[in-house]
Amino acid sequence: MPARFDLLIKDGIVATPSGIQVTDLGLAGGRIAALGGLDPAAADEVFDAKGLTVLPGVIDSQVHFREPGLEHKEDLESGTRAAVLGGVTTVFEMPNTKPSTTTAEAIADKLARAEGRAWTDHAFFVGAAEENQDELAELERLPGVCGVKIFMGSSTGSLLVEDDETLLQVLRKGRRRVAVHAEDEARLRERLALVRGGAEVDQHPVWRDEETAIRATTRLLRLARQAGRRVHVLHITTAQEMDLLAQHKDIATVEVTPQHLTLAAPECYQRLGSFAQMNPPIRGAEHQEGLWRAVAQGIVDVVGSDHAPHSREEKAGDYPATPAGMPGVQTLLPLLLDHMSQGRLTLERLVDLTSAGAARIYNIAGKGRIAVGYDADLTLVDLKARREITEDWLASKCGWSPFAGLRVSGWPRATVIRGQVVMREDSLLGTPAGRPVRFLETMLGEAG
Repeated sequence: MPARFDLLIKDGIVATPSGIQVTDLGLAGGRIAALGGLDPAAADEVFDAKGLTVLPGVIDSQVHFREPGLEHKEDLESGTRAAVLGGVTTVFEMPNTKPSTTTAEAIADKLARAEGRAWTDHAFFVGAAEENQDELAELERLPGVCGVKIFMGSSTGSLLVEDDETLLQVLRKGRRRVAVHAEDEARLRERLALVRGGAEVDQHPVWRDEETAIRATTRLLRLARQAGRRVHVLHITTAQEMDLLAQHKDIATVEVTPQHLTLAAPECYQRLGSFAQMNPPIRGAEHQEGLWRAVAQGIVDVVGSDHAPHSREEKAGDYPATPAGMPGVQTLLPLLLDHMSQGRLTLERLVDLTSAGAARIYNIAGKGRIAVGYDADLTLVDLKARREITEDWLASKCGWSPFAGLRVSGWPRATVIRGQVVMREDSLLGTPAGRPVRFLETMLGEAG
């Protein structure tokens, strides 16, 4: 234990490895140095956390911050600013920018852009494409890379791996976790006539139907087992996929989004129009219930926001020309806290879904739990707070949220990253000082 602490979190209700307990946290040198009854006189600064619940820093392992090339929608500064205001301490950013993140040069460019501008710690996915499949094993091991992203359904540029032969080859290149958007491209093309030329947006889940998702996930699991590669299947939307994934937990981990846990068709399309459009789509209540069952049964490993902002003007166009996606990094935690207040998950399960799960899946070094020696990443929340999600609170460049106007129970009061309080009571403190996330494989120089 150090002689002095840089910061003492006093009397918080702390989610420790030994359970939820009222205790103190001593932070020094950017790490957690002590848990227990600690003397405030031994700290340079004291944060009175009485009545607040202290969580491991929230990790959002799926965001699209649009830089480079699409900065009118979002950039690394605005996206990470939204993240810390929502209690998020670490983000993993997706490769469908312009240009796509498919090369070592593109990774280096993103890391350089983030330096001095990103509020959160961060890492970047490298996108799998036909032209870079032979380099993926090297690319996935670069510093600041969290893993490989595969789009089985349409995306930007060349980020599409639709046929089994190419998908199998990609899965055989490297050993780190692969994150996959599983929609069957052939079926999407077959069914495009349902909406081509114009349709009501409530036809989005009809075009991109349940079978489109189930078929892709089934193919993915078969090929992953053939390749011996662990996969992380993103934003699952159907009850049938959850039943299928439950049979393959030795090789597949599972993500859901707050959007799919909170919104349901047809009501969301009637109320929000194309602002409810995302891929895979928001589906009916029976599928939402299936997702919550999977959360309760432990099939789901992590919740990611799939933060994918577009401008109001873009979203207000005519379907299906409107872009799919909605912002979510800032509202991820408030939504889950509200679901917790309604009894849909426990505090321990929320911690697992928002920090420990991502740390396990991606072998993150030093994050994901409140324990001595770990990074001092903390999210302090008031479980009793009643707040309305308002557009003037949102930091994303797009300026809107499908959850604006929603009243929630539970709110992030402070965000601490490596011992520095960067947000308190909806206000940013200091300057952006996020760093690249460290991973066990790249640190140890061996595949995991």
